[in-house]
Formats: sequence, C-alpha cells, structure tokens
Amino acid sequence: MFKARNLIIVFLVILIIALLGVVYYFYKDIQQKESDLEEVTTIMEQEKDRVEEEYENLTYQFDGYTSTIRNDSLLQELEVEKARVKELLEELRKTRSTNAKRIQELKDELDSVRKIMMHLVAQIDSLNTENQQLRTENQQIRLKYAESSQTVELLEKERENLSEVVTRASKLEVVAFNVSTLNDKNRKTGIFSRIASLQFDYTIAKNITAEPGKKTMYIRVTRPDGELLIKDNHNTFAFENRTIGYSAKKDYEYGGEAVEDVIYWIVEEILYPGNYRIDFFTDGDIVGSYTFVLKK
Repeated sequence: MFKARNLIIVFLVILIIALLGVVYYFYKDIQQKESDLEEVTTIMEQEKDRVEEEYENLTYQFDGYTSTIRNDSLLQELEVEKARVKELLEELRKTRSTNAKRIQELKDELDSVRKIMMHLVAQIDSLNTENQQLRTENQQIRLKYAESSQTVELLEKERENLSEVVTRASKLEVVAFNVSTLNDKNRKTGIFSRIASLQFDYTIAKNITAEPGKKTMYIRVTRPDGELLIKDNHNTFAFENRTIGYSAKKDYEYGGEAVEDVIYWIVEEILYPGNYRIDFFTDGDIVGSYTFVLKK
C-alpha cells in the first residue's frame, strides 16, 4: 500500500515536471514568434517608409518636369501619372505595416509608374535636345542675319559714298572768270561814271561724268553794301530746298567739253565803287564764286 502511494507521488512529480517543460517550451516558442513578428513588423515598417519616400521623391520629380515642359500632350500624360502617384501614396500611408502583400503590390505599381516616367523623361529630353538645336540654329541664323545686315549696311554706305563721289565728280565748275566794264557803245571803259553794262566772261570746266544736255546758268551779283543786283523780284530759282533771287541767267548746251560763255548786266541803277561778289549756279549747285572791284 505504501509502495503504491509512493509510485503515485513519483508519477505525479514526473507529470508535473513534464507539464512544466511543455509550458516552458510553448512559452519560449511564443516569445520567439513574438520576437520574429516584431522583427518582421520593423522590417515592413522600414520597407513601407522606404517605398513612401520613393513615392514622395517621384512626386517631386514630376513637379520639376511639369513646371518646365511646354508640350501639351506630354504635360497631360505627366499630370495623369502625377495624380496616380498621389493616390498610391495616400493608400500607402493608410496601409498597415503588417500588410506585406499590399505593400509589395504598391511597390510594384511604383516601379510601373517609374518606367512610364522614364519613358516620358526620355521624350522630354529628346524634345529639349531638339529645342536646343533649334535655338542654336536660330542663334546662328540671327548671327548670319546680323552679319548680312552689317554687310548690307557697309555696302549701302559704300554705295552712298560712291554715289557722293560720283555726284561730286559730276558737278560742274566755273574755273575762269573775268569782268569788263562797258560804255553805252559796248566798248571797254575805265571811267566809272560811263559804265553802262558789265560783261562777265566765264569758263565751265570739262567734265565727262556730268550729265549732258540743255542747262541754265544763274548768277547772283552782290554790291559792296550786300544788296543783290536784281531786275525783278520774281526772278528766282530753287536752291537747297528754298527759292532765292538771281541777277541774270543764260541757257547753254553742255556735252562734257569745256564751255566758254558770257553774261551781261545792263546798268540801270546807281553803282557804288568797291568790292563786288558774283556766284554761279547750275543744276541746283553753286559752281563758282569770285570777287571783283569797281574803282571810281
């Protein structure tokens, strides 16, 4: 009887020890699983944070491109993908870290969006390269245009200078002048009171570049007091965009060779002794100026 009781006690002790061992095993197993779960959760949280950061960086990249691109079609595609990234980012933020499957799905979608973006960026870079080439070509065209304009301006100046030289070269010139005082019988006289007319002899120089044809020579004779000798106040001609009076005029034919001619002034007024001035005009230019003295 005593022996049987001892056996029961021993059995119970062994059973209790076994139960304690089982309890300890399950306790340790639970602790390990909790530790593993905690580690997995930490890893998933880190992975979620990393994916979320990639989404945010992708959003910033989209912002950078959409603010500079000018192609409407590409801009619309970028805006669509940008909205998609924004939606995925919002969903990712709401997804639990323990939902590894959905986090992986969102990660895969992020990779898909990134590929689309890389394709669009390649198109943008291609357009930028083309635009840069166009800008370079436009710059080259502008430089060539500027150079051409400068060449045209230089040629125009040279043409103007040449025209001015030709104009000066074609301008007639009175190269010889002499005045004679005549009496009423058209004979030379040195007596001041007997002067009835003034004879102006002059020579127009040879000039083969001057335009030939019928021309008119105008003379202006100025007295010592500065007054113009003039028969009629209506005797005027055009000179330098204005109208001025003349003392006498004469038509002549010019063919490029030297021309010797004479103009008379009939004295009908009182002449004063002193220094006189005579100016010759033809073709709208002043072609000679001389002074002469009438002595009493």
